[in-house]
Amino acid sequence: MIKGIGIDAVELSRIKELIEQKPRFITRILTEPEMILFNKLPLKRQVEFLAGRYACKEAFSKAWGTGIGKLSFHDLEVLTNEVGAPVVTKAPYPLSLIFVSITHTNDTAFAQIILEVPTAK
Repeated sequence: MIKGIGIDAVELSRIKELIEQKPRFITRILTEPEMILFNKLPLKRQVEFLAGRYACKEAFSKAWGTGIGKLSFHDLEVLTNEVGAPVVTKAPYPLSLIFVSITHTNDTAFAQIILEVPTAK
């Protein structure tokens, strides 16, 4: 059973502008392990990566029902698994019950989070 669904979209041009004009935005959004992945990428991929992680964290906060504010960007972490798919590795929710998808167009990054309800044992 589903507890919550969240979706978010972020314009890549907005994120590129923030990277160039307000570099502290990057560390406000990304955790240290996310920063390691981010720093290995060329600029175009950095923009997509940051936009995708921002969208994921916003989507999680919507699925959880709190919105960002009661939840910090650093309370959440989205890394990649062995085949490169995004996976939530830090959250105030059981990680095995969180499902994430990120996609990009030339202009926008989208993320969706689904939270399952824990089953009673």
